[in-house]
Amino acid sequence: MTLDRLDDPDQPAYGMGQAAELLGVTAAFLRSLDSAGLVSPARSEGGHRRYSRNHLARVVALRELTDNGHTLASAAKILDLRADLADERARHAATTEERDRARRERDTALDERDTARRQRDSARHDHRDESRG
Repeated sequence: MTLDRLDDPDQPAYGMGQAAELLGVTAAFLRSLDSAGLVSPARSEGGHRRYSRNHLARVVALRELTDNGHTLASAAKILDLRADLADERARHAATTEERDRARRERDTALDERDTARRQRDSARHDHRDESRG
């Protein structure tokens, strides 16, 4: 096992008993989330559920929403919508950065063009002066 996997929030590192104990829920609650397709933990070679930190965070969020009166189905939909919103915000930020970079490149190119035009015009003016004198 490499140390990088210790930092991976998707690494399935917790058995059902550990996960239930850490979260203060029952194993039956975790099984019900799996059966409903709301949390899909990895399986060990022996078929045992293995939860990652991301799975645990999702269980906590589901539990908080159900404790606040949401059904499991609506809680899952809320989490899915939150994830979609986060993805869209990230995509928007990346697009905004790309637009800003393109504008900076355009402005630099325009400045270079204007400098080249001024140099050309100055050279033409100097050439005319030399031709007259």
